Amino acid sequence: MNQTFHIEAIGYAEAGRPVAVVQRQSVRAESAESLQRRAVRLLQRSRAPQWNLAPVEAVRILDGAGTELFRWTIWDEMSGARAG
Repeated sequence: MNQTFHIEAIGYAEAGRPVAVVQRQSVRAESAESLQRRAVRLLQRSRAPQWNLAPVEAVRILDGAGTELFRWTIWDEMSGARAG
């Protein structure tokens, strides 16, 4: 059965201010695992020169209740770790 998940691109944290959601996508899928590649691709696209929104530090997948199920940061990407 499909559930609603949210993929969020998160900006950098600044002193005294919470992180801002730069972009949010609502997606229906059977599981969060199937969305991990899509979330990582969003992070990769945000690092391209054509990206015209605020800089992105991480992406995350939230379930319908707002619980974080997956997070991938630019630091994970630079370390060469693989998602999912």
